[in-house]
Amino acid sequence: MFSGMHWIIILVVALLIFGRRLPDIMRGIGSSVREFRKGQEDGVAPDKAAAISPPASAETLKK
Repeated sequence: MFSGMHWIIILVVALLIFGRRLPDIMRGIGSSVREFRKGQEDGVAPDKAAAISPPASAETLKK
């Protein structure tokens, strides 16, 4: 499919196009990853966890 030379050419072209904006792009990606991890650690808020009720049993559904 792609050889090593193809990847090098693609990398050089990408650096030429995005070279000046690369630090800003990486900073944005870093802050996005940080926010994502923070959201995973927070999980479901305690007040919302209490509002979630368990699913109804089969006997309740038959009535």
